Amino acid sequence: MVVLNRIYTRTGDDGTTALGSGERRPKYDLRIAAYGTVDETNAAIGIVRLYLADAPELDAMLGLIQNDLFDLGADLAVPQREGKAERLRMLSSQVSGSSATSMASTQN
Repeated sequence: MVVLNRIYTRTGDDGTTALGSGERRPKYDLRIAAYGTVDETNAAIGIVRLYLADAPELDAMLGLIQNDLFDLGADLAVPQREGKAERLRMLSSQVSGSSATSMASTQN
């Protein structure tokens, strides 16, 4: 068993945390809260997927959602990236398309 008595990050605790870009934000910043929530949601979906041996289609769908949540978390952690706006437009159109597809399949 590993015992960690002291952990040093070398930055001290000034009430901020670093984004992926190196920019520092207050720990109460909405962006930090948002990607924490995204991570928690992704973890909850992972637990649900452990129990879906009898539902491979649902498991696959949740796997796609998890992938999108990982992408969203990355976008939140690194606010400015080249090509980000185009990726968000593509994701939005995919979500719109899948919503229409799932609605059509439930109506049949």
